[in-house]
Amino acid sequence: MRTRLLCPVLALLAIPMPAADVLAGPALLQIRIVDGEGELHPCGGRATHGLIVLITDETGKPVDNATVSFRLPDEGPSGTFASGLRSEIVTTTPDGRASVWGMLWNRTPGRVDIRITAAKGQARAGSIAGLFLSDKVPAKPVGGAAARGGHSRLLLFVLVAGASAAVGGAMALRGQSSAAAAPAASSLGSVQIGAPAISVGKP
Repeated sequence: MRTRLLCPVLALLAIPMPAADVLAGPALLQIRIVDGEGELHPCGGRATHGLIVLITDETGKPVDNATVSFRLPDEGPSGTFASGLRSEIVTTTPDGRASVWGMLWNRTPGRVDIRITAAKGQARAGSIAGLFLSDKVPAKPVGGAAARGGHSRLLLFVLVAGASAAVGGAMALRGQSSAAAAPAASSLGSVQIGAPAISVGKP
């Protein structure tokens, strides 16, 4: 009789209990693309503007510490992430957001479908973000504008310095002319002309 009672108890104890994080996890996940959807990028360039997604639960509340995977296509218009791989895994922030950027695109124009997968506990969700690569959009080299701005500032400095030197030289020459003219003026001022004397002799 005791053996019969103990068997169901042992069977219940043998059932694995779900972890605390699984019980506390959301029942449903939702993915919303916040920024970067439908953007146009140059072929062969690097993405300077990222892709941002928002992960929420079934009530619309942001989900913190959810795992989000971004996957680039294996062929066709595609690229690699900053790590050099076609997949990147990030964790959502307390506001439920996750982002990737710095992708290096290949030179095949067309639509890039980035597969997005979110997971938290037993809940899963998936979505696709569409971007576009074009060979008509020139890639902007990093530092090009800064270099041009530096050259412009250097040229302006040289011009200003040259103008200052010219002005200084002119003032120096003017000062020397004034100094040379001063003694001449003073010497002329020291000349005294007396009253003319006329002598008339007898015839």
